[in-house]
Amino acid sequence: MKDIEFEAGSFRDPAGKIFYHKNKVYRILNEEGSKRFGFLEKNDLLKNLINKKFVIPSNKTSQSFEFEKVANQQIIEHDKIFYVSYPYEWSFQQLKDAAIHHLNLHLYLLENNATLIDGSAYNIQFIGHKPIFIDILSIKEYEDGEYWKAHKQFCENFLNPLILKAKKNIDFNNWFKGNLEGVTTKDLNATLSFLNKISYNIFVQVVLLNYLESKTIKDDNIDLNRVNKRKFPKKSYVSILKNIKNLINNLEIKKDKTLWSDYSKNNTYKDEEENEKKKIVEEFSKKFKFKSLADLGCNDGVYSEICLKNGCDNVVGFDYDLNAINNAFKLSKYKNLNFLPLYFDASNPSSNLGWLQSERKGFMERAKFSGMLALAFEHHLSIAKNIPLEQVINFLTNIAPRGLIEFVPKNDDTIRKMLSLKGDIFKDYDENNFRNILSKTSKIESENIISASGRKIFEYSKI
Repeated sequence: MKDIEFEAGSFRDPAGKIFYHKNKVYRILNEEGSKRFGFLEKNDLLKNLINKKFVIPSNKTSQSFEFEKVANQQIIEHDKIFYVSYPYEWSFQQLKDAAIHHLNLHLYLLENNATLIDGSAYNIQFIGHKPIFIDILSIKEYEDGEYWKAHKQFCENFLNPLILKAKKNIDFNNWFKGNLEGVTTKDLNATLSFLNKISYNIFVQVVLLNYLESKTIKDDNIDLNRVNKRKFPKKSYVSILKNIKNLINNLEIKKDKTLWSDYSKNNTYKDEEENEKKKIVEEFSKKFKFKSLADLGCNDGVYSEICLKNGCDNVVGFDYDLNAINNAFKLSKYKNLNFLPLYFDASNPSSNLGWLQSERKGFMERAKFSGMLALAFEHHLSIAKNIPLEQVINFLTNIAPRGLIEFVPKNDDTIRKMLSLKGDIFKDYDENNFRNILSKTSKIESENIISASGRKIFEYSKI
């Protein structure tokens, strides 16, 4: 069928393949996948997991597809995630919540004679601020005496990045993006100080684990059959999960102020200018009631919240400041908003990564929004990053067919500070040129001045 698209990253799961058809998500199961799904259906385990919001709603479908025939072939349909994000785009609190969700799910499974076969952070997605487990074929029946085979993967994907940030104040995001498997225990052990390692839990989960991994690599005479035959009590299994959960719950980051972390409270706008800006966003969102909206430079989500309160269904916020993203996520939880804030460097957005450069999709491949806000944003690319104005405008308008773009003139205090550091080398940066470039691919629906310095918000629609 021509309108079927298989998920490139699904190759890692030998039990079933994800594919898309008419904006829906399906999974074709082989014999092993059917066995696991049958176990999930038994005793209403899957139903209970869905009701408890542990896993993505999934069910068998009668929809037929023209595949090569496979013995005992089954196809299931999953609820579609609005926007797929990756761990290297999450703030500390998001990764922490994802880790706790993973552990709570695993503990519940062990109570119900089941377990998880992997510890991948990529199996967690967010619906707004709420984590959800998406790979139900990673759940299998528990076998008496088995140990946590995914312990190492969980540490690299969840625990180690969190410890790195909490103990050394080192952001894990670019580290994680450079190594899609996360932060290795070897690297974390080399980074932590002696004082960091005094903690019992960190000693056990980092220092001791690193020692055992090194010893295993060096030991050529290790008997894997003997290791696999050892019985590991379920009580001990549960105890390990609970201890790691307690460790993660107690990890916190130091409060350090960054340039934009309190921008929504302390900025260059006067109160009446800020109110005018909010009014424009409110009218824009009321007019179109977007199903999906991107808020570039979202900070703590002030304008995202306005859009959600005025008819928009889903908002994904993007910002370079991880403190702002962490605060935005906490506010999204506190106010129960359908708002997902993500770490985003617009001058170096997430690209296609992984096997054959298609396992993890880049930002532009996932940017399928119906509306967009780019408020006080474009000058950070044009002026701060020396990116030609035309390229910036084309980049922004390709994210959504409708949007608001705020143009900041050179006489604005913010840009004056930027230019004082590098000089005015931006001869084509002015409002007339901005308007002419935008008009090439879009219709300018309105222009509104919002500040005494001449900041102006342009509403565009793609031609």
